Amino acid sequence: MSSLETLIARARAWQSQDPDAETKAELEALILAGDEQGLADRFSARLSFGTAGLRGELGAGPNRMNRVLVAQAAVGIARYLKANFDDPSCVIGFDARKNSDVFAKDSAEILVGLGVRAYLYDSLVATPMVAFAVREMGCSAGIMVTASHNPPADNGYKVFDFTGSQIIPPMDALIAAEIGKFADNELVSSLVRSTDYSAVPESISVNYLQGVSGLMNRHSDRKSLKIVYSAMHGVGAEFIEKIFDLAGMDPLIPVASQHKPDGTFPTVAFPNPEEPGAMDQSMETAKANGADLVLANDPDADRLCVAYRDSTGNYIQLSGDELGLLLAEELAGRAKREGVSGTLACSIVSSSAIEKVAKHYGLEFTQTLTGFKWVGRVPNLVFGYEEALGYCVDSKRVKDKDGLSAALVVADIATTLAASGYTIGDQLEKLGARDGYFATGQISIRVKDLSIIENLMKKLRSNPTQELDGQEVQFTDFMDGWGNLPGTDAIQLDLADGRRVIVRPSGTEPKLKCYLLAVSNESQKSQSMLATLKTAMQKVLD
Repeated sequence: MSSLETLIARARAWQSQDPDAETKAELEALILAGDEQGLADRFSARLSFGTAGLRGELGAGPNRMNRVLVAQAAVGIARYLKANFDDPSCVIGFDARKNSDVFAKDSAEILVGLGVRAYLYDSLVATPMVAFAVREMGCSAGIMVTASHNPPADNGYKVFDFTGSQIIPPMDALIAAEIGKFADNELVSSLVRSTDYSAVPESISVNYLQGVSGLMNRHSDRKSLKIVYSAMHGVGAEFIEKIFDLAGMDPLIPVASQHKPDGTFPTVAFPNPEEPGAMDQSMETAKANGADLVLANDPDADRLCVAYRDSTGNYIQLSGDELGLLLAEELAGRAKREGVSGTLACSIVSSSAIEKVAKHYGLEFTQTLTGFKWVGRVPNLVFGYEEALGYCVDSKRVKDKDGLSAALVVADIATTLAASGYTIGDQLEKLGARDGYFATGQISIRVKDLSIIENLMKKLRSNPTQELDGQEVQFTDFMDGWGNLPGTDAIQLDLADGRRVIVRPSGTEPKLKCYLLAVSNESQKSQSMLATLKTAMQKVLD
């Protein structure tokens, strides 16, 4: 058989078990056109199931997100749970992306058909609400159908273990093995499905919302502020409005064009607050209303972006590390006042400024590998974050990043500062003067061909940089493991003057990311040191 004939045979086999008319038609068109490249793109690889679950472009074939692939994943999860729990159960939620509801319902029917109790949210939910429900309901696992902040054409499948944390090895590999066995030997069309799943009780959402609303400092003096909120076309608006109401806060000013859930994300190219242009409408709404503060969630509301109006009337968008520092100071201060011991944590690619905060308040500090699957597992976590706008402010309820609870705590901080005539910027300046000015930045390279990233990482490893921006460099490869944690595809360059670069492929997008850090006792000097480091590192990557 020719390569095209082989691909057509595989496409026909896939079609035969596909319950989705749209993706069946997609394959039929490719087959009739003899489109070898299009078929190869869908069948030459398979979306891998890992610690981030599944994530990829919607479409037909094993290299796309579709009902066949999701069904295979559901089988793998069900069989893993059956092998490891006497009475396995799973809670399932979904966001507003195309097919999220379909993938969630398919999963529930397949899990129940294979003997796993399933609980399905009957409407859109935020990702942290699924993480919360796993623990609140005592379930064996949780599934959230979302591609978070990925482009509109994508969807994904995030899995939580019984602790309410994102899965880690070896669970991911064991599930992947079960998926592979099923995909190689059985057909989705032969599965026995059941609609005998249950709805997630309304009390679960009520408990979550009430719990989050209780994170306010009840005895703080505060000043009312005008606060703009963007849901980024995602699911956050309904929940954040209820939280603010329960907490006794003033109503939020919505970014109207982005308020309602819409999986096509019509006003943004990438529904990620970190991407250029994504916050434009939020800033315009803030200016039009003379707002003091801007809060924006990503589409599944597990991340938070913040901007504030400074004394000159300009709006300043905080970096992920600046917001992490602000929240660390607040929650560490609360812990000390309440006599609570514990740990502040961040991922290795985040600023180590919160180590100074932990020391100031007599708390422990630790760094983890990248991802909340590690950050959320830190014992006695008072606060944890990673620079990609992920914050855990209430680990007793949610052991994952939660953009809704973080938004309320930020509003609490801002209104309390305002009562004394200060802004968030003043607070960050105060912390810099106390602990040093930690300047952070990024170089991000987005690619269409993933081999470019692979080749760059090989280049950096095979010929390690000995000098950078006039400083001697110490090279560390995390592929061999880090502390007690498994290896990861990242390298670190430590400059003799204390600056740092970490380079790693993104776990969720086709990007190579370089994380830069410079520290000084002067704000302008740290920024200058960061700028020259960025220029020098860019030359290494070119």
